Amino acid sequence: MKRSLVTVVILSLALMALLFASTRQPLRAPLVALTGEEKPQSQLRALYNMLIDQTRPALQLEPNAKISRVDVNPFGVNTFLQGEVEPAKRERTLNLIRDVGFTWIRQQFAWSDIEIHGKGDFEDRRNQPVRSAWDKYDNIVTLAAQNQINIIARLDAPPQWSHEGYADLGDFGPPATFENYADFVGTVVSRYKGRIKYFQLWNEPNIFPEWGNQHVNPEDYAKLLCLAYDRAKKIDPEVVIIAAALAPTIDQDGANLNDLIFFQRMYTAGAGRCFDIMSAQGYGLWSGPGDHRSNPLQTNVARHMFLRDIMVRNGDVSKPIWLSEMNWNPVPDEAGIDARTRFGVVSTAEQALYVPQAYERARSEWPWIGVMSIWFFKRPGDSERNQSMYYFRMVEPDFTPTPLFESMKTYIASR
Repeated sequence: MKRSLVTVVILSLALMALLFASTRQPLRAPLVALTGEEKPQSQLRALYNMLIDQTRPALQLEPNAKISRVDVNPFGVNTFLQGEVEPAKRERTLNLIRDVGFTWIRQQFAWSDIEIHGKGDFEDRRNQPVRSAWDKYDNIVTLAAQNQINIIARLDAPPQWSHEGYADLGDFGPPATFENYADFVGTVVSRYKGRIKYFQLWNEPNIFPEWGNQHVNPEDYAKLLCLAYDRAKKIDPEVVIIAAALAPTIDQDGANLNDLIFFQRMYTAGAGRCFDIMSAQGYGLWSGPGDHRSNPLQTNVARHMFLRDIMVRNGDVSKPIWLSEMNWNPVPDEAGIDARTRFGVVSTAEQALYVPQAYERARSEWPWIGVMSIWFFKRPGDSERNQSMYYFRMVEPDFTPTPLFESMKTYIASR
């Protein structure tokens, strides 16, 4: 039901008052906290958007429901430990992650890096000497346990052989036979039974190129998810299956599909029984952690509220959402990166301020949120300095900490 006309009129009057007062310093902090915007003009635009939000039906969030798997330490970070050639660097990375206070890592176990040359073949013959493809992953699991860090194992990235007999979908497309993916999931679950409990099945299947060189397909992803879910639970009933994080997008061009539409179609296809935790991406992009706008055609740090609404409407009120990736991106101007390819732009000081504030907002406003994993800790090298993605890092490849590293260490210690 839409809000009353009286409410809209009152909010309009308030907006006009704020138009007069917004440039005054005493109001600046409250407006930043409400709108996620730093500049007066942007704050006023956000306030206008929030006024329009009042004319939309209220989201069904059921914040007082009993929600599973939210009573956890929320501090996680994404890692690329499989790319570190030297075991000593993996160890140093996990030691630093522990010292900051993180108790979770989200780490890819790439199918193409484990079952490399053919089905059932777990030798790595890409370089000499030949070795087991499991070696570095076994090392990661051991080091994480030594540092009392839980692993969320992200299982995706099919090997080339799995596409045979199907169209050329590139490196990320689903396998020609979905059962092969279920077999791989079952193999990983079996190998690390009792050592890894949390498995995420795929990543961002609603956008290019994560579903390959083809149109995305929520029904096919639901099928893939359910086959792998059933296989994992048969091997280890204690495992916790996390659905793929959906990329926040309003696109509907075939190669990309609005995450809210994609998610509802997953439910319609029967995926509701096939995950224990839903996941989302929690990027702030072009506004800060205080952005309280609620518009399905905008993307901000609170977009997961729409996913929560879909879950409630489909009877999944007790399931949580974990944020698989979250951060703000301080791309420096001197990097020479086209502004059209940036994921929002903030300063390193703003990034260091915003990320802890996002954890605080989740703590106070979003009881359905569990683990929030920062994207990302570090990359193995600096060859990607010409890409926006590189600048999300908390630590440089040479282990030099960024301001975000220091702010998170201070924030976690204060909790």
